[in-house]
Amino acid sequence: MLDLKKYGIEMWPEEKIVAFRKALLDWYDKNKRDLPWRRSKDPYAIWVSEIMLQQTRVDTVIPYYERFLHHLPTIKDLAQAEEEVILKLWEGLGYYSRVRNMQKAAQQMMADYGGRFPQAHAEIASLKGIGPYTAGAIASIAFDLPEPAVDGNVMRVLSRLFEVDYDIGLPANRKIFQALMEELIDPQRPGDFNQALMDLGSDIESPVNPRPEDSPVKDFSAAYLNGTMDKYPIKAPKKKPLPVAYQAFIIRNQHNQFLLEKNTDQGLLAGFWSFPLLEKGEEQDQQVSLFELAEAPVQPDLRQSFSDSYGLNVDWQEQEFTRVQHIFSHRKWQIELTEGLVKNDTVFSQRQTMWVAVEDFHRFPFAKPQQKMWESYQKKAANK
Repeated sequence: MLDLKKYGIEMWPEEKIVAFRKALLDWYDKNKRDLPWRRSKDPYAIWVSEIMLQQTRVDTVIPYYERFLHHLPTIKDLAQAEEEVILKLWEGLGYYSRVRNMQKAAQQMMADYGGRFPQAHAEIASLKGIGPYTAGAIASIAFDLPEPAVDGNVMRVLSRLFEVDYDIGLPANRKIFQALMEELIDPQRPGDFNQALMDLGSDIESPVNPRPEDSPVKDFSAAYLNGTMDKYPIKAPKKKPLPVAYQAFIIRNQHNQFLLEKNTDQGLLAGFWSFPLLEKGEEQDQQVSLFELAEAPVQPDLRQSFSDSYGLNVDWQEQEFTRVQHIFSHRKWQIELTEGLVKNDTVFSQRQTMWVAVEDFHRFPFAKPQQKMWESYQKKAANK
């Protein structure tokens, strides 16, 4: 057990802990949101929701959650699904390694647990892609185990309750909040307790425009009582994503089909289809700003590089499209579009490409950058 006093934190006496649990759970019982995953104790369904909710808003997740469970209702279905099926179901949620890891975990459960979700916390935590937070959430909500689920929302609330002077963004400090939760969690209703703190942190004690006066536990909050709410939680600013410029090539053949390419790399957006892309470079490696770079006319050598790489004789169209921007956690893509027509559509390339009619686009998983590129193209086409 971590000694919280070493971190300047004095744990409450038992009677105060009990009173805190009651105040929090009474509020939760009256104000909890009616969410589809809260109507189930199925660990598979709870797991799907928890993975989807990472870095994604609740209202965005609901239709994805319902569609995912409709198409893949069991662990076995997920384990055996084709990669393009799971990517299509996840299309637009981002952080695609999450769903790939889910499939690997489902395959683990098929191999090691007979297709059933393990009930022990340590076994849940051993599954691919399941970290301490997700393991605690599943264990507490599905199996009523008194295991903390410590996410950013929970750390924010705890920081204010105890005036924790440690950066919540540093993984090394997570043990402090884990230890606090081990003391506070309600052993009778651990799942509700975890979800109540999550709800409190995402709404009343949100990172932007919190409403501390409305908090059901304000009388327990050292930061509220001491007037230090603005100080907590302590969190260093994130590094800005690195800007990278791309050129996208929207190529049509004589049958009005578009050239799509599958990303066969193992990194970002692996397995997704998009218009062919060539990287222009990172801003720091250029003599001009990214804005100037992205706004500049398509360089002849980029067009030639495309023609050489794909073995296509392209009739380039001098159309101007709205530049596309998409921000990942560590990259900011700026994408300039150019259009071309071909008569001979034989692609001489080792790349995985396909000519696809618009009415068949729905069969292919498109990540957000491709969706934005298509929207930009459609807007221009509509105004011709």
